[in-house]
Amino acid sequence: MFYYLFSYLDSMDFPGAGVFQYITFRTAMAVFTSLLISMAFGGRIIRYLRKLQVGETVRDLGLEGQLQKQGTPTMGGLIILSAIVIPTLLWAKLHNTYIWLMLISTVWLGAIGFTDDYIKVFKKDKKGLAGKFKIVGQVGIGIIAGAILFFNGEITMKHKVFDDAGVVITEEVVAADGSTSTKTKWVETDISKTTIPFVKHNEFDYRWLLDWAGETIASWTWLIYIIVVIVIVTAVSNGANMTDGLDGLAGGTSAIAGLALAIFAYLSSNIIFADFLNIMFIPNSEELVIFMGAFVGACIGFLWYNSYPAQVFMGDTGSLAIGGIIAVFALAIKKELLIPIFCGVFLVENLSVMLQVGYFKYTKKRSGEGKRIFLMAPLHHHYQKKGLHESKIVSRFWIIGVMLAVISIITLKLR
Repeated sequence: MFYYLFSYLDSMDFPGAGVFQYITFRTAMAVFTSLLISMAFGGRIIRYLRKLQVGETVRDLGLEGQLQKQGTPTMGGLIILSAIVIPTLLWAKLHNTYIWLMLISTVWLGAIGFTDDYIKVFKKDKKGLAGKFKIVGQVGIGIIAGAILFFNGEITMKHKVFDDAGVVITEEVVAADGSTSTKTKWVETDISKTTIPFVKHNEFDYRWLLDWAGETIASWTWLIYIIVVIVIVTAVSNGANMTDGLDGLAGGTSAIAGLALAIFAYLSSNIIFADFLNIMFIPNSEELVIFMGAFVGACIGFLWYNSYPAQVFMGDTGSLAIGGIIAVFALAIKKELLIPIFCGVFLVENLSVMLQVGYFKYTKKRSGEGKRIFLMAPLHHHYQKKGLHESKIVSRFWIIGVMLAVISIITLKLR
């Protein structure tokens, strides 16, 4: 919104209006605005939730300090969602396809989580929204996101051209004054390609999964891509939901992953950095940096109230949304195969539950007595059972998240 206003003022030579053309400035303002919304209006939202008696019902699992959280307002994800959507509408270019993709994903997944929380709190049904309906909702946004990313003509990618010897091909450019120079030749590439770490040229084409079956079958690459999108969105969304079990854990780890994604988006949208790092250039994706700036600001601002001891919980309204946002964003900038690295905390939390349940069922079927790998799953509860204070667990998970984010960024040059 502000971009269009100040673009008009800039055309009228209004002093200082030109600064709104810079992605870095608008991203900084999006971060500031999201922090302001989270911190200034978060308290009001919490008081309103308390007035409605929107409190968390806590089961006694024998964890230290657990029962003290009884009655803490939930549905605090509304703070996060508002701190993402409002700054994005204010500071981003609203005609950008990537921005609308992210806004649709945010609202869609937030609505699923809100419905789940509403049923738990107001309908007094601890099970919340039935799992099958959650899956339907996640599959729905997966289909929408996959279709937009694959078929929308405004979403394109470019990559360098190499000769048979592996040398980058350049082309001669003639300037307006008649001088000549050489620059790297970039050509538009198949949208089915993505970034893969530790591999030469750093590219993987989903089409390769069907090439063996012939040209006719390979033309169905779009279907494979949409299935991959559905799986990734569902997995990361549920991973964030699993991680949301300690004060500040999901918000902090999401902010760290979001910062890594913002760096990826900035590098991929800048042809100079893309050329230097030898990665795909994604035109018009620079607006995603603004969205992710709002996302990071919202997650950090939420910690103002959600850090130990929490005054509010994000609930499924927040956790399902932030996981889905990370997944769709990574898909948009072709970094989805790096998710297991920079979202390693989500992955481990998910795997700990799967391993715990699977091993328990296996041992019970085999010996008649179910055994457990961990003291409790998800993994953060295992460490609680071992006597670690939750603030220490959260801090250590944050540190691990930072390490994983750094490793994921380093992979851009490891091949």
